[in-house]
Formats: sequence, structure tokens, C-alpha cells
Amino acid sequence: MNETRASSLKADPLSAAQAVAAGIDFAELQLGPSGLFWNEYRPADGACRIWHWQDAKARCLTPDGFSARSRVYEYGGGSFCLSDDGVLFVNEADQQLYHQSLDGDRPVALTSGERRYGDLHFAAGRVLAVEEQANQHRLVSIGLTDFKRRVLAEGADFYAAPILSPDQKRLAWIEWSRPHQPWTATRLMLAERNDAGWSEPRCVAGQGEDESIQQPRFDAANRLYCLTDRGGYWQPWVEDAGVLKPLAAAEADHAPAPWQLGGCTWLPLGEDIYLASWTEAGFGRLGLRHSGAIEEFTGPYSRFRSLALDEQFVYAIAASPTSPSAIIAIERQNHEAIIVAGGVSPLPAEHISCPQTLRYPVASSEAHGFFYPAMDAKAKPPLVVFIHGGPTSACYPIFDPRIQYWTQRGFAVADLNYRGSSGYGRAYRQALHLNWGVVDVEDACAVVAYLDEQGLIDSRCAFIRGGSAGGYTTLCALAFRNVFRAGASLYGVSDPAALGRATHKFEGDYLDWLIGDPQLDAERYRARTPLLHADRIRAPMIFFQGELDAVVVPQQTRDMVKALEDNGVPVEAHYYPDERHGFRKALSQAHALEHEWLFYRKVIEASL
Repeated sequence: MNETRASSLKADPLSAAQAVAAGIDFAELQLGPSGLFWNEYRPADGACRIWHWQDAKARCLTPDGFSARSRVYEYGGGSFCLSDDGVLFVNEADQQLYHQSLDGDRPVALTSGERRYGDLHFAAGRVLAVEEQANQHRLVSIGLTDFKRRVLAEGADFYAAPILSPDQKRLAWIEWSRPHQPWTATRLMLAERNDAGWSEPRCVAGQGEDESIQQPRFDAANRLYCLTDRGGYWQPWVEDAGVLKPLAAAEADHAPAPWQLGGCTWLPLGEDIYLASWTEAGFGRLGLRHSGAIEEFTGPYSRFRSLALDEQFVYAIAASPTSPSAIIAIERQNHEAIIVAGGVSPLPAEHISCPQTLRYPVASSEAHGFFYPAMDAKAKPPLVVFIHGGPTSACYPIFDPRIQYWTQRGFAVADLNYRGSSGYGRAYRQALHLNWGVVDVEDACAVVAYLDEQGLIDSRCAFIRGGSAGGYTTLCALAFRNVFRAGASLYGVSDPAALGRATHKFEGDYLDWLIGDPQLDAERYRARTPLLHADRIRAPMIFFQGELDAVVVPQQTRDMVKALEDNGVPVEAHYYPDERHGFRKALSQAHALEHEWLFYRKVIEASL
């Protein structure tokens, strides 16, 4: 019976539709007196819905016609929080704040107009939020009963993470100014309540340009904490007599780069006590640290987000190499994990290719990532190199149905955290400064040679693929190096200067940091623009592009496709009329995945 089942699975690998359907994800876990709440995304309809779990029963709170998703800074985050008697959320369609009770009533709008909201935090009958209006950003509070809006802070270019102390006398937040990004330089600000409202805010930390601070927190005694990378990694520090002092911590990042608002990867519980997740060799760990000693809660999981806890459980959004994202509750006494939602793999464990840590030499440095062996490969398999977007982002050693789609079809996969990725400290992250299109390309090419030397892949049959910024690395690798047999660009950047002219405020100066000033460093831009060097690309390419994409406009892809066609390069392009930057619809995702595989298979067959 087991042989029959294994044979059947081998004959019918995970389909593209199944791989996409397994991509259910969770965000923004919240814990309150009424139970556990989270935001759940399902590819089937692309909506984000708030769920409530109490007494071992889960129910969806978000009615049809609503989706809880913020678009502040375009990437959103912090789309909901708990009130005294319900939930507050940002509705995706109009970006307004709504309040919904737990008794099934229809959500009630608290705001209207052209403003957008995110990073919600409820305290004392009011919701604190980051407000965005015509490229202006500020912190505001809005009353649940009087609907009155009050400005708490303005004048900086960007704001994040407003939080009120338990005694409601201290208000903290993160802010930063152009040209910086939240992972290069931010400020921790603090205001004290007085008779007139709030005192003039003071900067607790981050006066210079070499410190990134995130996730401010107060403990029950109203002490202020944060994560700062002034020691080389995002680690916990506490305010003491007006200055920050470090807590005992692992020499590791305790958070990813804050592309989205509302992250929660640590919680201070009192002096020298905190719950946190941190990264070691790319793998996440979870523990309760008390005076230097660590109580481990990691178990089989390798990534943790949105932490919460009560006297009985530690809660998290977690994933492992063999199970997709799940809401878990870990017993604090026996450390046994209960799966509240998600975590169901479409494959049995024996048919899952598990990640192996990659740490390989490149130039005078080293790069990181994860290697997934091909399933049932009888010889050296072809390789697909995955390049994540961002580019200051990261990939994680968790069950990814897209990767399993490839390994089940006889491909090995290298999922890269090239230099510039987050999770390996500030110096590694800063390595991308003025080097985009160089170090990322070097790392993508070097991994092919490294794996070939280990006898793990056939370097003559290596492919590269990436979305958005990952598409740019893909195009650069094909234009400037002769390593890959073919490549795939999903809404990828082919003209960074054009991207810089059209991009939104949050990334308005990002290209200057990644490549240089478009005027002063025009020659550098020309040298790193794949569109201008399309004649150097000889490898076949496939493109996938949303017609509504406002980040990488469709014309960029059309220009690149035409240039390759004019040069006689085999090229294939697919355009999706109702997709934006990053595909949301299940049919689009499945179509792109399947056609990418068919394209590579055709390239391999043509060389036989």
C-alpha cells in the first residue's frame, strides 16, 4: 500500500494550482481578553479577513465586501488592532478605519476622505495610527465615540509604531527622514503627557545616520524598550536615565527589515525578561530570556512572527521546513505546540525537500541562502536560483509550495539571501549600498559554481528567476554574466532610472542608496541598466507582468521583450490585465508558475 501511494505521488506531483492554493498566510496576531485574533490571507479570493479564536473555536469576523489590508507606504501592515469590545481595521478598498463589534454587527466607518491609515494601536478609547495623505505622513489619534481626529506628531517624512505606555503618560514612536529607509537610519521619539496634552517630543536614540531602531515597547512598569542595530544586530535595549542600554541578547537579528508596519518579533515582560525570536544561520529561534538564561520554545519551527503570550501559552505565527504558516499556541509548562489554524501541508513529509543552510564564498566575502535538493534525482539535476524581492528583504527556511513545485519536477533550488539581505546583521545588510546589480549578481553566479563543485547540480543547466527587485538581479545576471541557461522575470525592473522617476515616496530615495544619484552617477546607471544592454542577453527569457502595475510599469517589460525579440532571443511574455505589482489572484499565480516550468522544460529539451 505504501509503495502504491508513493508511486502515485511520484506520478502526480504538486500541481501549480495546488501549490498556489497552499499559500495561505497569516499576519498581525493579536491577543486580548476576548481571545486570539489574526489576519488571514487566502489566494482563492485574494481577501484578508480577521479571525477570532476562543474556547478552541475559530470564526471569521470580516463580512463579505471587506478586506483588512493597509496600503500606507504601499506595503501596509498594522491593518487591525483590538478595541475594548471589538476590532478596528483598515478596509482595503477605501483605506478607511472601521470599528466592528464581536456580536456580528456590520463594521462602522470612523473616517472618510482621501487619507490612508496603518500601524493601528488602541489605547484609552482612541486608536493611534500612521496617517498618509497626498504623500504627507503624520501620527494621529481618532476617538471611537466622538470620531474626533487629533494630530500627535508631524513634520518628519515617515512615522511608524505609535505606542502608549500602560499608565497613558508616555507616547513613543519611530520616525525617519529622507533619504533614509527604515532599515538604514531611524529615530526613537518620546513625548510625555502634561496639562496641555503632550510635551515637545525628544529623541531618545537615533540622532546619527548609522542606527536603525524599530518595535518600541513599554513594559508593565512603563519602561521604554526598543530594538536597535547600534551593536551590529537588531537587539533589545532599554531606556535608563534617558539613554539606551543593551539587554543580554544573542548576537543575531531579532527582527527582519521593517518593509511593513506592525511587526512584533519581541515583547519585554519586565526588567531583563523578554520573549523574542531571533535568527541563527537563517533559521529562526524562539525563547524567553530571563537574566541571560534562555527558555527555548523553538521546537520544529524555523520562523516566528507576531508574538503574544499569556500565563498559559506563547502564541506566534510560525512555519517549519515541512509545514506552511500556522497560528500556534505553545504550552508554557510542557512546551507542546497546538495548531490553532493553518499549518496543513499538501504533501507528506517524505515527499518534501527540506532546506539545507548555504554559506558559500564569494569575492572576498561570503553569501547565504538555502539549498533544496531535487526529489528523486537520478543524476546531477538542473538548478533554479530564486532571487527574492526587496532587495533589502530575505527568504526563510520554511515550507514554500512554489519551491516544492520545482523540486518535485527534478529541479534543485537555491533560495538566496545575497549580500544586502536582512537577517545577518547591519554590515551584511549595508553591503548592498551602491552595489545593487553587482554583489547580488556575483552571489547568484557564485552559488552555481559552489553547488557544482559539491557535485549537487549540473551547472550547465542553471536557471535564475525573481520578482520585482529579484527580476532586476535576474536580468543583470543574464546581461552581464554567462552562467544561466535561461531566466524568468516577474514584474522585474529593467530600467532602474525609470523606476526611480516613477516610484512612490517610501522608496523615493532608495535607488540613490542602491546605485547612486541619477544625475551625478548617470554612467553607473547606464552600466547597470539591463534594457540598455539587452543585446548582451543571449539566454531565453520569460516575462510575467501585471497591466495595473504602478511600480514597474508594463511598458518596462514590453520594451525589454521587444529588445530581445529584435535580437533574435527566444522570449515569451504573459500579461495579466487585472494584476498589480505582485500577483494576488490564484489563477494568475498558478498560470505563471506552470508556464515558467514549461518554458524551462522547453529550453532543456532544445539542448538535448
